[in-house]
Amino acid sequence: MVSRRSLNRIDRPGTAEDAWASWPELQRLPLAHPEAWQSVVVVAAHPDDEVLGVGGTMAMLAARGVRLRLVAITDGEASHPGADPAVIAQTRIDESADALDRLGARDIEVVRLRLPDTGLADREHELSDILSEQCAGFEVCLAPWEGDAHADHEAAGRAARRAGQNVLTYPVWMWHWAEPGDHRVPWSRACQIMLPAEIAARKRSAIDAFPSQLTDREAGVGPVVPPDVVAHFTRKQEVLLR
Repeated sequence: MVSRRSLNRIDRPGTAEDAWASWPELQRLPLAHPEAWQSVVVVAAHPDDEVLGVGGTMAMLAARGVRLRLVAITDGEASHPGADPAVIAQTRIDESADALDRLGARDIEVVRLRLPDTGLADREHELSDILSEQCAGFEVCLAPWEGDAHADHEAAGRAARRAGQNVLTYPVWMWHWAEPGDHRVPWSRACQIMLPAEIAARKRSAIDAFPSQLTDREAGVGPVVPPDVVAHFTRKQEVLLR
């Protein structure tokens, strides 16, 4: 048996969404104001990160006709060890396109960097230079949080911080391993974006566009993103860290 101590934070049993829903401070976070944004770059370490973290925000921005660019750093080809990486990559690219369509963001500009999944820490400085170019001329950059406990997310977040002037980061796995009030999370830098019911429904549909991540990978191996983790992203709220 694998001990709890030997597991990393993502693989350990996580915090239930009910714990977050009942934490009053989460609802008291200051509001961000995406209605003022006119051009936004969204950075994703893997296909589906952007939908989980800021899919609702993307849907609202797209509805307003805001200039949007998605920088997809990897194609997520390492999510199913033992499977053909090329097949997994194409599957996830197709799922991402479907998800963007469900968000109403079908006109978003998509830039695929095709850097190696699980290998971003070794390419971080190169990635920072690339993101400097990709973020040039955009008002806001939304990127994975650099404290998320996933090496690719953290490398992407650090690279984005170095590259951009107005960078806000979105947590993904943090909702799983952290607890309300967790001292490892910089809550003083947190803000929230409230999602209207229609937008929250669009986001839920977009999450469902990733069956490769939501269903069992093989016998005895559960989904990459299990239902208890998905529950963190079906709120009528998204949280960003300044």
